Amino acid sequence: MAPTPLRSPLSIVTNLIPPSPSFYHSHYPLAHSPIPRLPSSALSLNSHGHLTVRCLTRIALTDAAFTLSIFKKLSLDQNEVDALLQRHPEIESAAIASPDSLRLRIDILLSIGLSNSALWRTIIKRPDILTSPEAGLFFNFVHEDSVELLPTKLERLLIRTDPALFPGLVMRTKLLLKHGFPHEKLGHLLNVVDIKRAFCERTIEDIEEVILFLQRYGWPEIIVRRPKLLNLDLHNQLIPRAQFFADLAGGDEESSAILIRKLPAVLAYTVEHLQSHLEFWRSVGLTGEQVFKIALVYPNIFSVSRERKLTSRIEFLEQCGLNAEDIFKFLVKAPLFVSLSFEDNIAKKLAFLVKLGYVYRTKEMALAVGAATRTSSENMQKVIGLFFSYGFSCEDVLAMSRKHPQVLQYNCESLEKKMEFLINDMQRDVGELLNFPAFLGYKLDDRIKYRYEIKMANRGKGSSIIHLLSVSDKSFYVKTNKWIEAVTDCNSDRASP
Repeated sequence: MAPTPLRSPLSIVTNLIPPSPSFYHSHYPLAHSPIPRLPSSALSLNSHGHLTVRCLTRIALTDAAFTLSIFKKLSLDQNEVDALLQRHPEIESAAIASPDSLRLRIDILLSIGLSNSALWRTIIKRPDILTSPEAGLFFNFVHEDSVELLPTKLERLLIRTDPALFPGLVMRTKLLLKHGFPHEKLGHLLNVVDIKRAFCERTIEDIEEVILFLQRYGWPEIIVRRPKLLNLDLHNQLIPRAQFFADLAGGDEESSAILIRKLPAVLAYTVEHLQSHLEFWRSVGLTGEQVFKIALVYPNIFSVSRERKLTSRIEFLEQCGLNAEDIFKFLVKAPLFVSLSFEDNIAKKLAFLVKLGYVYRTKEMALAVGAATRTSSENMQKVIGLFFSYGFSCEDVLAMSRKHPQVLQYNCESLEKKMEFLINDMQRDVGELLNFPAFLGYKLDDRIKYRYEIKMANRGKGSSIIHLLSVSDKSFYVKTNKWIEAVTDCNSDRASP
């Protein structure tokens, strides 16, 4: 039987003998464009062994360009699109069934932060993001709620996450918002946390239980400041660590909550780490209650390396003659001493103090360096230079700092304003600071000027700066009222005949 002659490719046919190679070369030159590929569903063999094409000849000629147009924004060529569709025919089916939906999905993925190349990499590894309705819910949520995810985070999330988990992720994320988490911080939260661990692997009830627990420590601020706490298991990590601080506070949960609110990151340390630090301080002679009081002032005390810093710093204090009680009082006032760099900070300040006349490894030296930890080396040098410019000698500065160690930590510009007010407005001798260096620690406007003006209005000059500033507010106002009453009585006596 002679084969059926080949007719126009646009006509409706049922049986078609495969065209010869010369036909392809004449009708579809390879130099210009690749040969359109027929969907496999359109081809079959009949009982005579001939290839059958079912009403899809027009699609075969036009779908290649049509599908390419959908992926045009990704800057792909026809070969790349063909390779994708050959491996994932469900994408081609989606393109034919609902081209607008597929095009919209690509537009949304580009709008929420993926670049062309990142989206292409994601499609290669996770092609179902183009067709999955569950993934679409997440994309719409990110797009409509303007959740700003980092492109790298978004790409990893889409590649590593089963699309079936996305509806649950949206539901759990909205649960945080329902409980007061600020919407504008949501993007940062999702960028920082392990989304799979914090959301996908937890039930709604699990997350609500975590929120309820964190409310005693300042929800949602605690998570805004330390989002990674959501990665931690409630019963095996968060609760035991919080309980450690409650026990350290002697069962005072409110005080331990204050500590955790100050530095939420303390909950990131394991109980074993916290316990090892506590044992170190006990070996120094401190009690758990004392360690907690230091931590209330400086919660980062638990992050300081014992080997690199703590051991050598405590040895220095002991060499200066401080016992356990002295060390406790020192660290409450100057906790930064244990964490500052020795080479870049403490060593320079020790050199300044030695030049002033402090004897190395004495209590006086320890107290002075403790005060110096609360200022920079540059400011400390400026302060010493300022005193010299007003005529003070090294011995004078040494005497003032021994009497009032904080004098070396004050801001240089603030000190100069107070000294100028003392000399020019109060008309006092700058030498009075040798007897009362604490004058430089009072606020200029709220204390020094205010009390001086009240005194001048009622009694005039006369009282020392110690009596003017060192008394409590209550005592000062009692004396002021007595001055006013005395002046009133005196004026009344003068006015009477």
